[in-house]
Amino acid sequence: MKVAILQFPGTNCEHDTAYAFEKIGAKTQIIWHEKTDFEADLIVLAGGFSYGDYLRSGAIAKFSPAIKTLQEHIKKGGFVLGICNGFQILLELGVLKGAMKHNESLSFVSKMQKLKIISNDNAFLKNFQKDEIISLPIAHGEGNFYADDDTLHYLYDKDMVLLKYLDNPNGSRDDIAGICDEKKRIFALMPHPERACEGLLGSEVGLKMFKGFM
Repeated sequence: MKVAILQFPGTNCEHDTAYAFEKIGAKTQIIWHEKTDFEADLIVLAGGFSYGDYLRSGAIAKFSPAIKTLQEHIKKGGFVLGICNGFQILLELGVLKGAMKHNESLSFVSKMQKLKIISNDNAFLKNFQKDEIISLPIAHGEGNFYADDDTLHYLYDKDMVLLKYLDNPNGSRDDIAGICDEKKRIFALMPHPERACEGLLGSEVGLKMFKGFM
């Protein structure tokens, strides 16, 4: 499987993400945001602070040249995964529903976080049980997911809510930590699965997620 990991100015989780996918046998490429001539089975928008998050998180990254290739990949039905800043970029692009606000506390949150699997009828979480409780690291200042009532109902009606927080750490609407698109080809979450891929460091939960794409 070929995995392309987009790298914007300020991205800082691209090498961890490449390490994790290589660990399960994927062929990875880190793609500088100005490149457009790349292809892959899965495109990952990794965590970090694209363009310093000086406007809104992800708001400038969506104009990068590589995004044109990403959108062509989406039209072809390719898989996409957005992690943390990647989630914010996918929301800014409008390929996922909802928006992201600053954490309710207005403070950056960095810790291990308990999460509940809401839907496993998708590639990303097929290796988990529905309602299973897992833990992943979170690290963000703008992870407060918002959707209005109509959008929230749509997300649930189409089985697009993937993960919820236990003890909501940022004020996200209905505790939502991860969603997907209607076709279940585009996935996004605020926690960092690429930071839970080494047993020696305490967890391989992230590997179990990534193996769903293989």
